[in-house]
Amino acid sequence: MTTVDISPAVTGQRARAVLDEVERVVLGKREPLEMILMGVLAGGHVLIEDLPGLGKTLIARSLAHVLGLDFTRIQFTPDLLPGDVTGVSVYDQRTGEMVFKPGPVFTHLLLADEINRTPPKTQSALLEAMAEQQVSADGVTRPLPAPFVVLATDNPIEYEGTYPLPEAQLDRFLARVRIGYPSAADEARVLRADRVDGTRPELRRLCTPADVLAMRASLDEVLAHDDVVDYVVALVAATRRHPKVQVGASPRGGIAVLHLAQAHAALAGRDFVLPEDVKAVAAPALAHRLVLRPEMWVRRITGEDVITELLTEVPTPPTREPS
Repeated sequence: MTTVDISPAVTGQRARAVLDEVERVVLGKREPLEMILMGVLAGGHVLIEDLPGLGKTLIARSLAHVLGLDFTRIQFTPDLLPGDVTGVSVYDQRTGEMVFKPGPVFTHLLLADEINRTPPKTQSALLEAMAEQQVSADGVTRPLPAPFVVLATDNPIEYEGTYPLPEAQLDRFLARVRIGYPSAADEARVLRADRVDGTRPELRRLCTPADVLAMRASLDEVLAHDDVVDYVVALVAATRRHPKVQVGASPRGGIAVLHLAQAHAALAGRDFVLPEDVKAVAAPALAHRLVLRPEMWVRRITGEDVITELLTEVPTPPTREPS
């Protein structure tokens, strides 16, 4: 697959067009849609954590369609096996040989629905795919299609029959996004737009997989001043010293913040990162990577609360445009 070089400005224009198109069926959710798209453009995977019925599956399916990406959905259940995700070798009676049958992970955009309902062994089957963009089976390493993105969903309030995601897997998600309830006006729009037969407006395909790869590559041209990089490092380091935090963010967390900030800048029509871009993406990029002290659960303190505190405590560098 060949890609054509494009500028961050073109990426921003295309990204805004994609969001406008998806909003034809996903009403009133521009902010979480932007964060999910930024995760895709930044080359990462996104965990969508929220209650049932808020449109998580609709968002994933619509975004894949508009971006022109192959889409596969896996419903994670307690009896799902690793081979059900990555694929298995089957005996071919015609040739007398074992033939690898690719699993649903061989796609562009994989929706891992209710990922916390399957045991850790099956959850970990996704780790290599998410980290290395490949699957190893029967001693053979097979590359996944490019781009490869995992959008995973989980329900934060159900604990019966669920398995918490291990920290190693949480760390592989570039961002965690919450959808939230719609406003009264947006919910009224949803009710008016809903049809008895379940049909929705036909979305257009605005991109191809090659376009998505080109948009990703263009983010390398979004400049981050040394002061902004030092600001990201200071934020990440502060998570490790915070009294409410048992384990702070890893260097991968800092990389996630910087890449998402570059995507945020491009979406705003800029080819340089401002401290405000960092602040906009810090909580989605870092909150899920923190392990809080046990007593924080009783006090209902969340990772987002800690990041919000740090954004007020860590000095913000002056806003500078590249010379």
